[in-house]
Amino acid sequence: MDIAGRKMVVKALKAEGVDRVFAYPGGMVTDIFDELYKTPEIKLVLPRHEQALIHEAEGYARATKRPGVCLVTSGPGATNIVTGLADAHFDSIPLVVITGQVPLPLIGNDAFQEVDIVGMTRSITKYGVTVRDRAELGRILKMAFYIASSGRPGPVLIDIPKDIQVMGGPVEYPEKIGIRGYKPNTSVHLGQLKKAYKLLRSGKKPLILAGGGVKISGAEKLLRTFVERTNVPVVTTVMGRGLFPCDHELYFGNCGMHGEYAANMAVSGCDVLFSIGTRFNDRITGDLAEFAPNAKIVHIDVDTSSISRNVEVDVPVVADAGLAINTMLEYAEPQNADRWIEMIREWRDEHPLMSQSVSENMSPCNIMKKISEVLKPDTVVTDVGQHQMWVSQYMDVGPDTLFITSGGLGTMGFGFPAAIGAKLGAPERRVVCVTGDGGFQMNMQEMATAVVEGVNLTVCVINNGFLGMVRQQQQMFYGKRYVATYLGTKDHDGYWPDFVKWAESYGIKGIRVTKPDEIVPALKCAAREKEMPVLIEFVISSDELVLPALKSGAPLSDMILR
Repeated sequence: MDIAGRKMVVKALKAEGVDRVFAYPGGMVTDIFDELYKTPEIKLVLPRHEQALIHEAEGYARATKRPGVCLVTSGPGATNIVTGLADAHFDSIPLVVITGQVPLPLIGNDAFQEVDIVGMTRSITKYGVTVRDRAELGRILKMAFYIASSGRPGPVLIDIPKDIQVMGGPVEYPEKIGIRGYKPNTSVHLGQLKKAYKLLRSGKKPLILAGGGVKISGAEKLLRTFVERTNVPVVTTVMGRGLFPCDHELYFGNCGMHGEYAANMAVSGCDVLFSIGTRFNDRITGDLAEFAPNAKIVHIDVDTSSISRNVEVDVPVVADAGLAINTMLEYAEPQNADRWIEMIREWRDEHPLMSQSVSENMSPCNIMKKISEVLKPDTVVTDVGQHQMWVSQYMDVGPDTLFITSGGLGTMGFGFPAAIGAKLGAPERRVVCVTGDGGFQMNMQEMATAVVEGVNLTVCVINNGFLGMVRQQQQMFYGKRYVATYLGTKDHDGYWPDFVKWAESYGIKGIRVTKPDEIVPALKCAAREKEMPVLIEFVISSDELVLPALKSGAPLSDMILR
């Protein structure tokens, strides 16, 4: 017995355990929507823009550790998700994205709302294909879920022409799939791993650099056990923030462009750098010629293409972080690195991470610490900009806190929709979104989605009236020539929108905080809300800077501290 393609799509979603689809309708996907109407066990989330839709799916995937599923129509529906595909690609977030397409006979004829979305996104997806044979639809959908969630996770795009959706074809949905040419590594080369550990043991100044790959593999506890057993100090990338408690005696914070002085000096001074689950992007390395100049480098990563792409390493190990760490624990022993650890502590004491605010009590540092203390969030989601760095520097983001941010692509507009998706994926967790007034306005229309879905989260808008991170660059490196970064009126006598009135127009609580003694009461008010979103606007000075800072391309040792 044959079934229509649209029925096969829904059958695949059910077989893969999908309970929620982030979807926006249009002419080329109406048949699939009609089939989903008959499938109440799969809930549809209707965002207000497709870019927000895919960010919501990203947040959902990060919170559930399952692929986020998107459904959009052809043409502009498809092109609106390109930024989210790139974001998911850089940050290894599993997505299965289904796009509608014009009927097969019209492809290539510049039909209404026809675009080659597969060709457009080939470099930012793990796999993308236009389905041209109804008989292959089930197999392709099975491949999509497998590829998205195996190896280094990432986005997969399946483009389904309208005629394929209504065409009859095989009823079977495969239970397993074999893909020629795609064999994600599920083992570890013991010889290479022992060589890597031997190099770590040989170091007098060893250092572990941990990135987001450790989180993706679910190896947080394994890494902490390994660090404590070996007595080797550790630093993290921004994406690795939260792997260790902030006060752990062997943890020295984030390294990189806005990393801590001690962390960057440790990277510059170590003799063995043992890196796990990081891509060594330029925000972490600074000047490649001066990155860890005295160190032998080990690189453990599940993605072969990431190894020695940016930094030449001495011992490559292609393996899942959790598998590699668990194997090394079998023979890990304490190292005598006490003098080296004391040296790093001296660097931290010499230049501690501390607020250098123009307003001591209304400082970003104070705001972030109060958010941690009062709200005690289980999930912290940020947008991109100064506030993102302040969160990573000052908020108590530890192993029990899910930290979600846009790392590789640095996508403004990511934070708020990703927070909605994270809350939908894990409704029992307290979700706090920290965003800037610039990034928030890129997808603020999603407040309608949050209200309709009954999403209870706290949105903290850090409002300095500017695109703060670019303004900081203009202040520090471009002679204070502030071009196209002020978000108010040309004569600086007004700012829109009024975020409090805007929030109230959605029927939710909006609070403006301009004084230090208003911070805690506002947060306590938000904590009492159990059903709907709450927006708190923190008005801060535009002169606040993220420090330490590093000029792009400079060595890590050339940090600007004040």
